[in-house]
Amino acid sequence: MISDKSIKRELSKKIGVAIKHYRSNKNLSQEKLAFAIGVDRTYISALELGNKIASVYCLYKLSKALDVNLKDLFNFTV
Repeated sequence: MISDKSIKRELSKKIGVAIKHYRSNKNLSQEKLAFAIGVDRTYISALELGNKIASVYCLYKLSKALDVNLKDLFNFTV
């Protein structure tokens, strides 16, 4: 049986991959993206690595800064 913890970890990793994908496509550094949404660069790094789980509001701010739809951050095919 798959635990909630492992599902949570897998989802956070996949969202992190999507964030990194769209950030790289925009040629934004982690620092510039962090500044745009008002967080520390280390937080962006932790999100991209799947070590942190962003709130819905943070994901919304990320989607705006990356100029993508919020649902695109949940597109796990990137």
